[in-house]
Amino acid sequence: MRVADAAAGLPIRHVLPELLATLDRHGSAVLTAPPGTGKTTVVPLALAETGLRVLVAEPRRLAVRAAARRMGVSHTIRGERHVGANPMVEVVTTGVLLQRLQRDQELAGVDAVMLDECHERHLDADTALAFLLDVRDTLRPDLRLLATSATADAAPWAELIGGPVVAATGDAHPIETIWAPPSRPVAPPHGLRVDPAFLSHVASVVRRALAERDGDVLCFLPGVGEIARVAGMLAGEVEQLLQVHGQAPPHVQDAVLSPGTGRRVVLATSVAESSLTVPGVRVVVDSGLAREPRTDHARGLGSLTTVRVSKASATQRAGRAGREAPGTVYRCWSAADHARLAEHARPEIALADLTGFALQAACWGAPGTTGLSLLDPPPPAALSAATRTLTALGALTPAPSRTPLPAAPAPPDGGPGIDGPGEPESAAGPVQVTDRGRRMVLAGVHPRLARALLDLGPDAAEVVALLSEQLPRDAPDDLVEVWRLARRGGTGFASRWRQETSRLRRALPRSRHSGGGNGDAVAGMAVALAFPERVARRRGGGYLMASGTQAQPAEGSRLQTAEWLAIAIADRPTGSASARIRQAVVIDEATARLAVGTTVEDEVSWRVPPGGRRGDVSARRVERLGAIELSATPLKDADVREAILYGLRTEDVLTWTGQARNLRDRLAFCHRAIGAPWPPMDALADLADQWLEPELSRARRRADLERIDVAGALKRLIPWSERLDQVAPERIEVPTGSNIRVDYSGEQPVLAVKLQELFGLQETPRIAGVPVLVHLLSPAGRPLAVTADLASFWRDGYRHVRAEMRGRYPKHPWPEDPLTAPPTRRTKGRS
Repeated sequence: MRVADAAAGLPIRHVLPELLATLDRHGSAVLTAPPGTGKTTVVPLALAETGLRVLVAEPRRLAVRAAARRMGVSHTIRGERHVGANPMVEVVTTGVLLQRLQRDQELAGVDAVMLDECHERHLDADTALAFLLDVRDTLRPDLRLLATSATADAAPWAELIGGPVVAATGDAHPIETIWAPPSRPVAPPHGLRVDPAFLSHVASVVRRALAERDGDVLCFLPGVGEIARVAGMLAGEVEQLLQVHGQAPPHVQDAVLSPGTGRRVVLATSVAESSLTVPGVRVVVDSGLAREPRTDHARGLGSLTTVRVSKASATQRAGRAGREAPGTVYRCWSAADHARLAEHARPEIALADLTGFALQAACWGAPGTTGLSLLDPPPPAALSAATRTLTALGALTPAPSRTPLPAAPAPPDGGPGIDGPGEPESAAGPVQVTDRGRRMVLAGVHPRLARALLDLGPDAAEVVALLSEQLPRDAPDDLVEVWRLARRGGTGFASRWRQETSRLRRALPRSRHSGGGNGDAVAGMAVALAFPERVARRRGGGYLMASGTQAQPAEGSRLQTAEWLAIAIADRPTGSASARIRQAVVIDEATARLAVGTTVEDEVSWRVPPGGRRGDVSARRVERLGAIELSATPLKDADVREAILYGLRTEDVLTWTGQARNLRDRLAFCHRAIGAPWPPMDALADLADQWLEPELSRARRRADLERIDVAGALKRLIPWSERLDQVAPERIEVPTGSNIRVDYSGEQPVLAVKLQELFGLQETPRIAGVPVLVHLLSPAGRPLAVTADLASFWRDGYRHVRAEMRGRYPKHPWPEDPLTAPPTRRTKGRS
């Protein structure tokens, strides 16, 4: 196709001279152009007409095929290559571009690279641009770089790429916006759940668009499940109904990109958002929802969640209606809701699993992203988690240092094992890529899957190809069953799966030959090697993974009866601590041991049984597979002192008699009133060496602690130079001669005594200078008054007590002057 023909009637033609001159002068530029202006298909042809060999990178497969078809040029996606009539331009996915850069950093045979739709902030695109900038700065100063964006906020891109902004303005065709919110409130999206009432509303808006406007309708929905449900609602009402998503088979994509014979409704995810002209579309119905990745780095689990689109995405979607003629967009929300949308979606580097990115960077020579030019840095926690995973897979190793790091023991198969609870050294220091890691990155799949492919060879190619697919949400949870369906062609991705299988087999070294292993066993080992932390053993009604995370299969799943599983796909529902098993393979213990490796350690601890409250010393030799306990045998001669001390700190294991509690309270009072040399009583476990020996050294279990004479042991804490009875006497003699016990359990000593026994006592007793809190009791032993100032009580309070009590207790003395009356324990007559 000639540039003049491709650019006819498109706004992009007005800036082509400026753009070409800018690239000649600066070597790089950022092109901003609204949707439908022709930047994707016109600019590469214009560059090619100047003699440049152009590589165009698109973020999605569908966009690659659409752009190449429109320009009549070659295209390459993973597992598929087509040679077009124009040899000067090739369109590839950003993933393919990364693979080429890893194989040939100079990009021999390429003069210019155009990164399309960079505003979408896909991780592969950000990574590819960082690598290209490095190539231009070090190896290819002649390499021209062009980043294109459908949004106008290009200043950060221009600063990053080192070139000016060239702006193409004006829509190709006007687009009318119609706000179509639901008439009744619907529940907001939660996790993957979208209210069925809202989907019914979207279907009704599609019907309205068909009735009010001409042309085909493109409807945006968040995921494949929502597409299927809305398709079911519209079935039989339209001439042609197409469902487009990232896993749609090529013949469906071809049908979407070709003019229809009748009126069509195209239901699509965000894959149709940009770099794509769907012939005949004059109307867009936008649900306003999209899917974003979420990663639980602590548990190693990923998931998708439904979110509101950004304003930039909504503009992109609306632009699909005006690619060929004036169009209309029906937005299933209100103008007020639109004002509250975020301006832009969050970049994928801030949300996604960074394992593949970290390996790409390490193989590029920039471990930890050192020296890479990125618009946004990766989150440190996510990058650290990725580094730990790559170290466990054998793709990275700690860099040499002056002090050699101790080597970790190898698992039984000689391959890399899974890390235990602690972080590997690579997470805390410099790392370097291994030869194994370089082979992994060239496999073109996630590093986890590359590990299984390299270890098992061609036998694992079919399983790895299957795991590299985004399986439908309604696929069986038994991965072996999904595999069999794919082999029979009973899935929508069977053709693409076969292509990927062939590609993976070709990617293996020629020396690797198939061992013809058992299919189920190969599937189990492949999943276990790729996801060693997800090897799981049945426990209760669910499973415990090697990572320590609980996992639950679907209700009624045949997987529920298996003793061991290798879990391939799991997510964590919002608000749940347990993982949900999506796909898994039944394995045996031998496979689990080979894939993960085991550890044996002596474990001495204070252990509380599940559901119990009383702990005891546990001394065992334990064999574990990650967090899964395989076996345990008792240890007879273990040092249990630390466990005993932990029990003392966390549980009330000693037998506290009344005498022991009283002695403890007296000692605590001495510490509060005097301080040193009296010891504190609020951390007795920390003083165990001073008062619990030799009993502590002889104790082996809880029962030994319970038999200790605590009162006798506490006496060891009395300072040798002091006499407890003198500082904090156990009893105080009152005027009647009675020796009344003092209660030291509170902040202030308490003397509870009958009022008549204190007649004549004017001064309040003191202990270590602290006034005693006197509880004055009735003849029946009930409290009448509390005072720390007896003189004041006799003067002011006694007459009120006397007036009230003399009639109730007439046999007991209630003199008018208590200070001159003789103290007594008896009634009037007996006195």
